[in-house]
Amino acid sequence: MFCVIKFWLFAVLWSAFSFAYSQALKYWVFFQDKPHATPEKMWVSPACLKNRKMLGLPLYQETDVTLYEPYCEQVAKWAQVVVHSRWLNALSVCANKEQIFQIRQLPFVKQVLPIRRDIVILRNNWHTFFSNEEYSTAMKQVEAEAFKKAGLNGEGVTIGVIDAGFYEASLQPHLKAIFEENRILGIRDYLTPQRQEHFLTSETNSDGHGTTVLQMIAGKTPDLQKGLAYKASFYLARTDHGTKEYRGEEDLWIAAMEWMDSMGVRLINTSLGYALRHDDPSEDYQPSHMDGQTTTITKAAQIAADQKGILLVVSAGNEGNERSWLIVSAPADAKGVLSVGATEENFSKADYSSIGPSFLPYLKPNVACFSRSGTSFSAPVITGFAACLMQKKPQATAKEIFEIIEKSANLYPYGNNFIGYGVPNCQRALDIMEGKKIKQPLLETKFKKRNVAEIRINAKGLSYGVVFHKVDERNVLEQSKVRGFKGKFKIEKPSGARFSTFVVKQQVIEIEW
Repeated sequence: MFCVIKFWLFAVLWSAFSFAYSQALKYWVFFQDKPHATPEKMWVSPACLKNRKMLGLPLYQETDVTLYEPYCEQVAKWAQVVVHSRWLNALSVCANKEQIFQIRQLPFVKQVLPIRRDIVILRNNWHTFFSNEEYSTAMKQVEAEAFKKAGLNGEGVTIGVIDAGFYEASLQPHLKAIFEENRILGIRDYLTPQRQEHFLTSETNSDGHGTTVLQMIAGKTPDLQKGLAYKASFYLARTDHGTKEYRGEEDLWIAAMEWMDSMGVRLINTSLGYALRHDDPSEDYQPSHMDGQTTTITKAAQIAADQKGILLVVSAGNEGNERSWLIVSAPADAKGVLSVGATEENFSKADYSSIGPSFLPYLKPNVACFSRSGTSFSAPVITGFAACLMQKKPQATAKEIFEIIEKSANLYPYGNNFIGYGVPNCQRALDIMEGKKIKQPLLETKFKKRNVAEIRINAKGLSYGVVFHKVDERNVLEQSKVRGFKGKFKIEKPSGARFSTFVVKQQVIEIEW
């Protein structure tokens, strides 16, 4: 084997964090090159190489090569080094303005950028654990029974979870089997690297957020299944601090993702999003920055998708009611990540769920499913969904799984920027994976006059549907619930609408006015 495997912790010093939070001077320092870039300097595991070989990915990638140490030593003379990023060929550092001026003069430094220092975690009621009723609603939406019948439960699949902490995860009945069977393969705390106990001590009031996420992916007792991938294995990372209202830890998130990739993880869930609310508003991201190209965290997410073969499932965000923002947060804007929004029980968009920017040339979010407590807890449902598909077909690439999930959703192919292609369906996903032809339910549309359409549904017991009125083929003007009678529904065109998508569960029809 041509790589040297080195297992060491990133140089994350608690004193650096104390300085960063008090002075709020944190930067990315990007290098021009890697003069020593050879296979011997790669930092990946045998499991990672095995995956790449199976998926037809290049075994040797320059983004796996460690940073050039003489460059790092020169920067360290001027600043506190926090994180080494092999993918970005960069260091994150804490320094004052004079120190940053000196670093910019170094001939091998390509660029220095401030790290957005007070970036908000996705807001939600994470402490309100899902009731059985809520979870069964999500499972009914995706029709999870099809995976159960197929014997799919995530066995043999390794999932990475990057979150704000996993307090009391080892005590949860729904996660008991994971701990008893030693399926937590590794855990790192990038905020407090010296921490020895990760599950029974709490540093902040957000430390249980990842515990709930883990339950939504893999929770199960003999009497109740709360997650689709209850037989999966896990790598866990804590990257988000909970004592402050605002956060700025994108660099730690990137470090965690690089670690998980090096360990051979192909599926990662993150319910963290980065957007706005700094102490200094001038340092806020702007909505225009959610373009899939601007933020550093989004660039790293795209590397994961394009070069590493990782399926990254990301919460879309909970800013749907925030008039100054509304749209998805980074890295949910990255083209290559599977961004997940939230729906109501009737398959309409939950009001808090962030929408896709109208200026993006591709669809965001990609899919959605039911969650009453934020997109933090809709994304894990889809992560479990993806794990079951990977179990079914291990050789499938992340892109293939991505596309199957989209095509199985109830709105496909009429996606919109409210809920993407809608709610994925387990049986349809299996049929697509097996090459079966998907039968579209028969809907009959009869236009009575110019601005009114009558739709007849060939099904019993369906008394209401949802309509998405759109200004073009993708961007929603408004959504509304439509009641029907004996399978007949009347759709009225609002002013400004050019298209309307009418949906009743898995039945969908597109109207062009």
